[in-house]
Amino acid sequence: MSLAIRNLVAGYGRVTVLDDVSLDVPTGATVALLGPNGAGKSTLVNAVAGVLDARRGTIRFHDRELIAEPSHRIVEAGLRVVPEGRRIFAPLAVIDNLRLGSLKLARDQGVAERLAHVFALFPRLAERRTQVAGTLSGGEQQMLAIGRALMSAPRMLLLDEPFLGLAPKVVDEIVRAVDGLRAAGLSVLLVEQKVDLALGIASHAYVMVKGRVVHEGAAASLRGRDLSEFYWGSGTAATKP
Repeated sequence: MSLAIRNLVAGYGRVTVLDDVSLDVPTGATVALLGPNGAGKSTLVNAVAGVLDARRGTIRFHDRELIAEPSHRIVEAGLRVVPEGRRIFAPLAVIDNLRLGSLKLARDQGVAERLAHVFALFPRLAERRTQVAGTLSGGEQQMLAIGRALMSAPRMLLLDEPFLGLAPKVVDEIVRAVDGLRAAGLSVLLVEQKVDLALGIASHAYVMVKGRVVHEGAAASLRGRDLSEFYWGSGTAATKP
């Protein structure tokens, strides 16, 4: 198992956001985490990334416990987050943004190979390697954010709302890239509000409402289904199809 979260409780100050959340991401699989605004999806990403301290529960990544680990140790373990909003280094060139993602490889001979891999995945970045990142289109910036994460040779990516505000053509390009990464054995947790899009990529899905997982099952079982029954239902316990 790539990622195994059990009975996770986390929040901000006195406010509990995640309430007894459990989910799995098998090695080499793409899993979707769905839910409305305010469901706690990004809070879960922050807890896994070590940005937010968990109050209770376990987060195991390839049998390594991540709770209480600092963020840089989690990156070194092979888990990278592509955050909502991209958060690229806008004043720097594309190539410099990518190299910053490879600091873990600085003493290795793998930087050139990782750059070649990213440029093969996203040819637009190769064309714009010397361009200032802040002048890229929204879609190109998202490609750069994913490429920067890949520069550390991760074993798993957490993608937080990667398709937000992107044109359909760009979305298709990123979907193809994510499919290619999964086929190459990379595990992916996809946090997304675009239900049909996420279910078209993922093999398994979880639905989260008000900080709790209210449904899990094969992605195919949810395609074309009205999720409002989970969003506006009791939301008190996880169900399986």
